[in-house]
Amino acid sequence: MNSISGQDADGQAMLNEGGPWGGRGGQNGGSGGEGGGLGPRNPWNQPPRRRPSGGKPNLGPSALDELLRRGRDRFGGGFPQGNGKPIWFWFVAAFALLWLLFTSVHRIEPGERGVITRLGRFAGVLNPGISLSFPAPIDRVATVAVEDIRTKDIGSTAPNSQNLMLTGDQNIIDLAYSVRWNIRDPELYLYELADPDDTVGEVAESAMRAEIARVTLDDAIGPQRSQIEARVASRMQEILDGYRAGVTIQGIAIKQADPPQAVNDAFKEVSAAQQEAQSYLNGARAYAQQLREKAAGEAAAFDRVYAEYRLAPDVTRKRMYYETMEKVLAKTDKTVVEAPGVTPYLPLGQLQRGSQPR
Repeated sequence: MNSISGQDADGQAMLNEGGPWGGRGGQNGGSGGEGGGLGPRNPWNQPPRRRPSGGKPNLGPSALDELLRRGRDRFGGGFPQGNGKPIWFWFVAAFALLWLLFTSVHRIEPGERGVITRLGRFAGVLNPGISLSFPAPIDRVATVAVEDIRTKDIGSTAPNSQNLMLTGDQNIIDLAYSVRWNIRDPELYLYELADPDDTVGEVAESAMRAEIARVTLDDAIGPQRSQIEARVASRMQEILDGYRAGVTIQGIAIKQADPPQAVNDAFKEVSAAQQEAQSYLNGARAYAQQLREKAAGEAAAFDRVYAEYRLAPDVTRKRMYYETMEKVLAKTDKTVVEAPGVTPYLPLGQLQRGSQPR
């Protein structure tokens, strides 16, 4: 016991002197804590740090807690916390409600259809109106305008642009046209072809080249345009139905049908001469038609006169004589008086000339 007490006394003395780094407040190698010395701080004089009751260090509030505290302070004291639920619970609940609302309720406009894919597979079509579906990502709805008329232009009417095709009589024609079409089956339009728009253009060009190869240059330029357009539209519809494209061809419109630019001027002169010759032929046909109608009218009038002549030959004969004499003597200055012994006192000839229109 005496030895232990001696050791404690020596240790206490050592602490009082400052330990191995010197005494408290000393100038030579002092701690510099409370005495203000220049040496290092004395670790033996620092009070021990207290640990929390759980045995874990107190790290202070987390960044999320600090952010929520600032938010509560900014909104005037805090958010509602019903039934002891944390604030993040209400954020998650509101987000889930909005997600269900915006991904499950769909408004389809008139002229549109909504195509539903459920887990990547086609599941149905939504008609115009308000419709419901499973929320995303289970169901996804793609809206397709089925009544809009789409137009695909092939070739160009620009001066330096050409779309040359070979006709049935081995001539070359520069053709520009447009295709009008709309969507008939939205599910086929979306999922059968990789690029339906380009497919429609390629089918139109193929059908037009096949049809132009069956007609002559003159027919393609002028008289058979409408027939060519109808046949191309029918051929396109047949090909696209075989592809299951889900589209309907509304029509083909040829905008330009000219020979190549190198011979365009000479061809225009030939075309003008042909049109002039055609106009002369049309005039001759019209004059011949007029003569035929006039002859038919005269023949009908003669038939009527002959029918009257058969009923009363003497009266009809005199009437025909008088009418013929009126035509012959209408332009003469003579006045014929048939009654014998009558001398005219009036200048009937001058009266006749005065009564004629000038």
